[in-house]
Amino acid sequence: MSELFRIENGALVRAARSRLANEVMIQDWVRDNLGLVGINGVIIGREVTIANRGRIDLLAMDKDGSLIIIELKRDRTPREIVAQVLDYASWVVSLSTRDVHALCLEKTGRTLDEVYRERFSVPPPDTLNASHQMMIVAGSMDETTTRIIEYLSEVHGVGINVAFFNVFEDQGVQWLSTDTLLEQEEVAERATRNTRAPWSGYWYLTAGAESDVPWEDLRRHGYVVASGGKWYSDGLARLKVGDRVFFYQKNTGYLGHGVVRSEMQPADDFLIADGRPLVEAVPRGYFTEFGNDPEKRAYVIGIDWKKTVDRSNAKTYAGIFANQNIACKIYDEKTVEFLVREFGLDREGED
Repeated sequence: MSELFRIENGALVRAARSRLANEVMIQDWVRDNLGLVGINGVIIGREVTIANRGRIDLLAMDKDGSLIIIELKRDRTPREIVAQVLDYASWVVSLSTRDVHALCLEKTGRTLDEVYRERFSVPPPDTLNASHQMMIVAGSMDETTTRIIEYLSEVHGVGINVAFFNVFEDQGVQWLSTDTLLEQEEVAERATRNTRAPWSGYWYLTAGAESDVPWEDLRRHGYVVASGGKWYSDGLARLKVGDRVFFYQKNTGYLGHGVVRSEMQPADDFLIADGRPLVEAVPRGYFTEFGNDPEKRAYVIGIDWKKTVDRSNAKTYAGIFANQNIACKIYDEKTVEFLVREFGLDREGED
């Protein structure tokens, strides 16, 4: 159980646990900042009524198009709330891509494209709700219910988690701390395993169209760039040295296979092979126009290209995997088999 202490004259003074005068405030806080419960996403509906089942407090969508039910415990017992969100999930799983678009318009008065672009600066995925998750927001959870949630998530891959909101009071001031029972990224990863093939071991990378980021810049100097701040480039942060990647250019196709040689860093800190700063070797606007503003600046990762082709020889076919994310794992087996063959690799990614 979380505790909060004030340091006074070298001693620790424990803050008393407290309660909010109005728990509806928590719903407002989560609606305005999903990061409080470990979710990188956007709200597409509030108080979504389901006939004969109740009302979902908040319905969110993550960057991959997965729906997330967010439910406040309020005065319900832990077991009641778990049963309730599972019942809600049995309804959410039936929603088609068209249903999700319609629901967002009904509940927000805005199109999903508008809502999603405002958060992620790119259009939403073509296919939505391929998987879904559940997040219970509570002050505490009893041991039995905690075991049930861990069992559902860790053994059966059910996308369920708990976010804890702890309220403390000290000298007339209230403080709030948040935490999750399980790592939300791991919960989301387990939830998708049952809906798609195992991960191929390869990552997909993109950097926009040729007019935005010329392929020859990336190819010559060994990097991939994402501008628009950390929220837009957050996919790059998931890549580690040694990860194997295929690079895709919008409206063109796949142009290269390589291995990550350096992890994400600001573009103006990145050095190319001859020791020069990248921003001097490639003095283009997408590096410099936003300066050091962390909400807008460009970030890069270093790539050791193993096999590349000219744009005129791009590798593609109708239906090949492509995605609006800057970086994501490739699960589509047909795409991987095609790229391994076309770039002359064996199945382990070696030349």
